[in-house]
Amino acid sequence: MKTVNSNNTTYWFDEVLLQEPIEQVFAADFWQSQGKVIGSAQGRGTTWFVQTQTGEAALRHYRRGGLFGKLVKDQYWFTGWEKTRSFQEFHLLNTLREAGVNVPKPIAARAVKVGPYYRADLLSEKIANARDLVAILQDKPLPKEMYQKIGAEIRKMHDAQVNHTDLNIHNILIDDQDKVWIIDFDKCFKLRGQEWKKGNLERLQRSFEKEVVRRNIHFTEFDFRALERATLES
Repeated sequence: MKTVNSNNTTYWFDEVLLQEPIEQVFAADFWQSQGKVIGSAQGRGTTWFVQTQTGEAALRHYRRGGLFGKLVKDQYWFTGWEKTRSFQEFHLLNTLREAGVNVPKPIAARAVKVGPYYRADLLSEKIANARDLVAILQDKPLPKEMYQKIGAEIRKMHDAQVNHTDLNIHNILIDDQDKVWIIDFDKCFKLRGQEWKKGNLERLQRSFEKEVVRRNIHFTEFDFRALERATLES
C-alpha cells in the first residue's frame, strides 16, 4: 500500500492495481470523460462501476444514513487519518484477503479533511458476473451445498476475528463459478472473543426472513440451519 499526502487530502492505494492518476480516480466525471463508466447502483448514494486499466471497479462515496444523514450527508468527525472510514475499510479488506476470505480487492481510498471534519471515498474491485442472494433467491432456491459454502465463508471471516456489523443477504454474492463473496465492510472491525459471532448470524437470519416477506424469496429455516452448521465446522 502506498500513501500520498497532498494539502488536506490523504490517499492510500495499491500501485499494482491502480494505473490512473490518484488525484482523479475518485471523481465520477473523470471516468465519464474517459468513457469508462460501465454502470451504477443506487444506495445511500450512487456507486459507480468503472473500467480501470487493470479491471472493473466500484467507486463509492461515504454517506451517512438515518435521520442524522439527512442533516449531515457525508461529513465525519476527524480524529486521525488512520481512523477515517475509508482507511479502515481499505485496511480491513487487505486483512481479510490475507486470511483467505473472498472479499473485493481494495484499490484506492481517500480522505479529505475539511475543518474538523472529513469526507471519504473508496475504489474497490467489482466482483465479475456476481449477484447478491436477494436477486438469486427471487429466481430459484439454492441447494444445501451452496448454503454450506456461504457458511464456510462466514466461518473464515469469523476466524479472522472480523465483525461484519451489517451482515445481510444483500452483502453476500455468488458469481458464475459458484464462488461466495462477502462485501461492504464499512464500519466493520476486528473484535476479540466469540460471543458477537452469534449476533452476526442472527442478523443474517433476520435478513433472510425479511426478504421472504418483502420479495417472496425461496428460503426456509432448514436452509439457514445448513448455513449455520457450516460456520461451526473446523
